[in-house]
Amino acid sequence: MADWGRLARRIRVPLGFVFAAVYIWFAHPSAACITIGTLVALTGLAIRAFASGHVEKNQVLAVSGPYAYTRNPLYLGSIVLAAGFLIAARSWLVAAIALILLVAIYLPVIRSEEAFLRQRFPEFEAYSRQVPRLLPRLRPHGSSKGSFSWDLYFKHREYNAALGMLCMTAVLVVKLVWFTK
Repeated sequence: MADWGRLARRIRVPLGFVFAAVYIWFAHPSAACITIGTLVALTGLAIRAFASGHVEKNQVLAVSGPYAYTRNPLYLGSIVLAAGFLIAARSWLVAAIALILLVAIYLPVIRSEEAFLRQRFPEFEAYSRQVPRLLPRLRPHGSSKGSFSWDLYFKHREYNAALGMLCMTAVLVVKLVWFTK
């Protein structure tokens, strides 16, 4: 399983581009679904942005901000972002493929990354017993304080997620306007 986690980490980005092409082809957007989906996706984008400004990858175990509620706020944000796009697509086929990718690729990647964190940070074990893997707890673990850093946000190039969201939304709008009968 550890080998699959490593492989899944390597193929997730290229597979994401393939999925984007399938998504665009099979999407059947409507104005209402694009609007609702965009609002949901913006929520996911905000979660990702907030998380990226709190994490110093491979240097310090992130436990503040959104990391006080869930161990994987970046993945949680990605899932919410994807849910928004699934709403906008209005396609059961696209939703089924996305669910398969989540289970087959992202859950093993999360487990693989957590195994790395266990080795790198001895305090991760105690943290992982108190903070859920994905679905956030209602109250923060420990002190959720910690300041958001725009420097970290830009260092992690999280703005690319916003640019990607704008591009995909624009493609859906074009598909709705020019290719819907």
